[in-house]
Amino acid sequence: MQKTQIAGYEIQETLHNNRKGTIYRANRLADNTSVILKTLQNYPSPRDIARVKKEYEVLQGTHSPGIVQVLELKMEDQSPILVMQDTHGKSLAKLLKEREFGLQEKIEIALKLSQAIENIHQQEIIHLDIKPANSIYNTNSKEITIIDFGISTKLSRENPSIASPDKLEGTLAYLSPEQTGRMNRSIDYRADFYSLGITLYELFTGKLPFYSKDSMEMVHFHIAVEPKTAYQNSPNIPKAISNIIQKLMNKKAEDRYQGAYGICHDFHRCLELLKVGELESTTFTLATRDISEKFQIPQKLYGREKEIKKLLASFNRISNGSRELMIVKGYSGIGKSALVNEIHKPVVEKRGYFISGKFDQFKKDIPYSAIILAFQDLIRQLLTETEDKIDIWKTRILQAVGNNGQIIIDIIPEIEYIIGKQPAVAELGPSESQNRFNLVFKEFIKVFTAPEHPLVLFIDDMQWADSASLKFTENILSDGE
Repeated sequence: MQKTQIAGYEIQETLHNNRKGTIYRANRLADNTSVILKTLQNYPSPRDIARVKKEYEVLQGTHSPGIVQVLELKMEDQSPILVMQDTHGKSLAKLLKEREFGLQEKIEIALKLSQAIENIHQQEIIHLDIKPANSIYNTNSKEITIIDFGISTKLSRENPSIASPDKLEGTLAYLSPEQTGRMNRSIDYRADFYSLGITLYELFTGKLPFYSKDSMEMVHFHIAVEPKTAYQNSPNIPKAISNIIQKLMNKKAEDRYQGAYGICHDFHRCLELLKVGELESTTFTLATRDISEKFQIPQKLYGREKEIKKLLASFNRISNGSRELMIVKGYSGIGKSALVNEIHKPVVEKRGYFISGKFDQFKKDIPYSAIILAFQDLIRQLLTETEDKIDIWKTRILQAVGNNGQIIIDIIPEIEYIIGKQPAVAELGPSESQNRFNLVFKEFIKVFTAPEHPLVLFIDDMQWADSASLKFTENILSDGE
């Protein structure tokens, strides 16, 4: 429900409205200044409130060209309202639908966007959601302002968690591979360069490099598929510009530009060549002035090609119906987990699931602890999927476990959010109860192991496994189904 009035402000027009909130242009009555108000819908979630408050905290005190200036955070009816400067522009997303830009103006926009991102990074901020809808362009002043810092971070690097593609932070069409949580890479400021590349691809070609209605397929595109170059998509684009965009969209952060200054320099070069009529016929070496202000060690594994090859070969076999156990051994800290995490990319390609658990030497009295942890991880992934998909999982799980759903709820309480409350199970003797548990839990696991979605279960610190877990693992591996 849209607000009709906000104390101290006179609403002039609605700029944007969706299920989360509404953005208005308003007149601040105290000084007759035009401002932008970012509001949430009635009864906003704690997460949405936190995002608005975080945006204010990130931007408070920041005065830099290309970064939206926040003026105030006010609370009304227990809901935050973010008051921002009005740059009197429109989003690039809207403008791309309304008008055609000439080549020179496109290059100037690309340069301004790169400069804005350079300013953002100089403030020690990673935006994480660069896209045309968050790029406000004033067609009179030719200035670009980046907005929506709701998921931005002031950390130099952060590790993403795996979630359903429908619930990833950011916008899937513009998301960097490392933001998917499936690249075995942490996120740093270079994630913004990938999103900038997608944005510029759309600016110069009028199309996105990747498109699918299937969220998981989009994730796979970002992490593993090389798109057509901008030049291949639209041959009227100068190759020099296409090459810059392609470098920005490299899958590995270390292969992109390492600083925004280098991007700005190359777009300056394009402008100069355009003005003397030589851009169409000239390409040049990119990134000659690419300077990183931060020391970054490439996030790749060295000397593990043979082991990675074995791991991927095993995954290909289980994707075709086999079951396998692979044991990775080595001293603590040698990189066993980093090696195993290389499996993420093919798992996404096969629409599979990767789950992990860890045994604890001080919890050996708790049977199945690591296996239960791993499946709790899986259930949390499923709970982030759409209602329709959750209903499908509910049907499959109930068909597999029958009237014994409570046995699974007892060890993985989160499963109740999917299958609902279940009837109590009959009391049995110790050995019969153990056999029933093994049978029901094995049927439960089978739900998640299929050609259309293979399962990788990673158990860390197997040396601390209890005997029940070892026996259960043996049962799974010896089960022909």
